Amino acid sequence: MSNDADAPAVRRRGLMLVLSSPSGAGKTTLSRLLLENDSQIQLSVSCTTREKRPGEKDGVDYKFVDTTTFRGMIDRGEFLEHARVFDHYYGTPRPPVEAVLDAGRDMLFDIDWQGTQQLVEKARDDLVSVFILPPSTRELERRLITRAQDTADVVARRMSKAADEMSHWAEYDYVIINRDIATSLTQLKAILTAERLKRERLSGLSEFVKALREGR
Repeated sequence: MSNDADAPAVRRRGLMLVLSSPSGAGKTTLSRLLLENDSQIQLSVSCTTREKRPGEKDGVDYKFVDTTTFRGMIDRGEFLEHARVFDHYYGTPRPPVEAVLDAGRDMLFDIDWQGTQQLVEKARDDLVSVFILPPSTRELERRLITRAQDTADVVARRMSKAADEMSHWAEYDYVIINRDIATSLTQLKAILTAERLKRERLSGLSEFVKALREGR
């Protein structure tokens, strides 16, 4: 009698889960909660030229580099995606991402629509994109004000940019309206579960089914 050890292995290539939203819509909170609840996904650590904020750690929250270093990395093709946002550069280094996907684990990206478009061009088969919308413009502004991270001028700049950012929602695979963080997290986890089970992400299925048909 055969056992599971006789069956050919079925392996999964990891995926890139992208979350985008206007500032204040909740993608950072959702990212943190997903990472806490799922051991098979990890956060992509981007490079940035902006200053380190209180409590942030180099190499954990971001890899902080100067503008000259960043531009050199662009010239050498070291980024999967990069963009300039609010006078600072942000970019995703390629090697760490590819190593994680090859190992069958997933990578979470907290990036804007510009970065997402670049990932679509370079790695569409590995990409799952989700756009997070606020329940209303008034609620978005309230969240930006109450989190107290930015000056009134920066809040105004973020609000003026939000309409343009939200216009890109149709370019994404999924859209979540973040009325309630617990509900949004449940929806996000459902998306991830379904995408992990897609046939095209699994290797070795043909051999596995062949063995089943042969009674192995």
